[in-house]
Amino acid sequence: MMECKPGEKIASEKDVAELLNNSRTVAVVGISHKEERDSHKVAKYLKDHGYKVIPVNPRYKEVLGETCYPDLKSVPEHIDIVDIFRNIDAIPAIVDEAVEVKAGAVWMQLGLSHEAAAEKARCAGISVVMDRCMKIEHSRLHRG
Repeated sequence: MMECKPGEKIASEKDVAELLNNSRTVAVVGISHKEERDSHKVAKYLKDHGYKVIPVNPRYKEVLGETCYPDLKSVPEHIDIVDIFRNIDAIPAIVDEAVEVKAGAVWMQLGLSHEAAAEKARCAGISVVMDRCMKIEHSRLHRG
């Protein structure tokens, strides 16, 4: 079992700002092709604001004009942020994949948090944000 010292449990405002400003590639896990779904709205917003969005959902071949991958291991490039739009039970397996592909960060959307999975990510050197929306945080950070 890997031992590590627990990191800060809650990402600070500075951490969130640095992550949003220094990341370019976001894998949106659980993205929907339905325009009314939050996962689709957030991915479109991020794409419209200069991020490379990589859709991840085994149900689709393409979302937002981008190739959609069945899982993180299938993505052929480095992922800066794994943005999770799945139920809480799915988070540990997604974090395992994020660790395997050496993603830079794991971001659990509003309403999602999983401390055991977050600690595993932190122990692997991956930044973690929980229970926050990338779209809301980005627009708040860059307003005006």
